[in-house]
Amino acid sequence: MITVKDIAFVRYQVTDLESMEQFLVDFGLHQVVRTERALYMRAAGADHHSHISELGDKNAPIGFGLKAQSLADLERLAAHLNLSVEDSLEPGGGKRVRFTDPAGFVVDVIHGQALHAPLPTREPLAMNPAVQRQRFGKKVRVACRPSSVMRLGHVAVLVPNFQEMLAFYRDVLGFRVSDTYWAGVQQNTIAAFLHCGLGEQWTDHHTIAMVAAQDGVARFDHCAFEVLDLDDLFQGNEYLMARNYKHSWGVGRHVQGSQIFDYWRDPFGNKIEHWTDGDLVNDGMPVGHAEISNDEMSQWAPPLMPEFYE
Repeated sequence: MITVKDIAFVRYQVTDLESMEQFLVDFGLHQVVRTERALYMRAAGADHHSHISELGDKNAPIGFGLKAQSLADLERLAAHLNLSVEDSLEPGGGKRVRFTDPAGFVVDVIHGQALHAPLPTREPLAMNPAVQRQRFGKKVRVACRPSSVMRLGHVAVLVPNFQEMLAFYRDVLGFRVSDTYWAGVQQNTIAAFLHCGLGEQWTDHHTIAMVAAQDGVARFDHCAFEVLDLDDLFQGNEYLMARNYKHSWGVGRHVQGSQIFDYWRDPFGNKIEHWTDGDLVNDGMPVGHAEISNDEMSQWAPPLMPEFYE
């Protein structure tokens, strides 16, 4: 077993790089490299890139990248999978172990990829709740512009072999369960939210969310990017609305993970999320187990439409 410290990027195949780039710029990402065959986009944080689009004859998710805690972890993973640690020839370089997971996603576990200087953003806004005031003599003014996307936070996948996938990510990649959903009877676990197994260190409630696919088809449900703060999330909502992109669901607050969320569709139908204010957990936290239902999807939000599940 190795330690994964975070998600690195998501990878899609698309039929039009131009349309994808324009959407991602409006969503709040920034071009790093674009070739005739691929587009690499970054967030405002230091990661070299967090979204990859590869030109192809159909639109489909391909896989994602994960960050190994150390080069020794990468070497241990390669030995376990009977693979080699190789130099990454993609922008950002570094070392990687590439494999196909039990559901068919192409996974790159990477280490030593180049970093950028973070992009400038405004400071998070101080709030004035009814108690514990924080903002004195200062006004709130936000610009009409894309959200300040800070980083990729997680990917949610639908898989036909849920138990096999859960065991692989737990036993090989060191992920730990934060919360699960059951359906019908409590013994029938059909979804799990997995955080990086970093011991006592606090980390995102989930880096990978895994749900049993009722139709037996492996695919992404969504990828999710953390934005600067609440005003930044609503600012992005208005900016994307004004440009007539397809809104999927939000704004609301989740139950599992507590994130304030806003879901959109890219030009190829892929679901993509802005979020802020998520829970932090560590390996000592108790694991929750709840019955799956629309009520368990959010604490408050607009009605959940059937389109969200497409």
